[in-house]
Amino acid sequence: MSAPAASARPWPIELRLRKSARLLEIDFDDGSSFALPAELLRVESPSAEVQGHGSGQKKTVAGKRRVGIERIEPVGTYAVRLVFSDGHDSGLFTWDYLRELGETGDEKFAAYLKALEDKGLRRD
Repeated sequence: MSAPAASARPWPIELRLRKSARLLEIDFDDGSSFALPAELLRVESPSAEVQGHGSGQKKTVAGKRRVGIERIEPVGTYAVRLVFSDGHDSGLFTWDYLRELGETGDEKFAAYLKALEDKGLRRD
């Protein structure tokens, strides 16, 4: 059996930056929509600064409760670079990763809050 064609994967049809609400809204062609908080996007950035350079190296990034997204920069046809208000801009958010964050964001955020607590860190 062959792998599904890339076009079979949900494709984003619209991204909306809601600066005042600190949200990135994304609609996919399969009808799904997600509102991703800037804080979640920042602390789950796919950058090496956050994820590390290998398994088990992920960093817990504190103090990002009020971080915003300044702008969205397209990267080819597969991703966007988000420029955050704290200057972070090195993560490339692929469509698949944005979809994953939309689907699992609540669980990832709960794990983030627990990691902060375990390490004695704060969101502010």
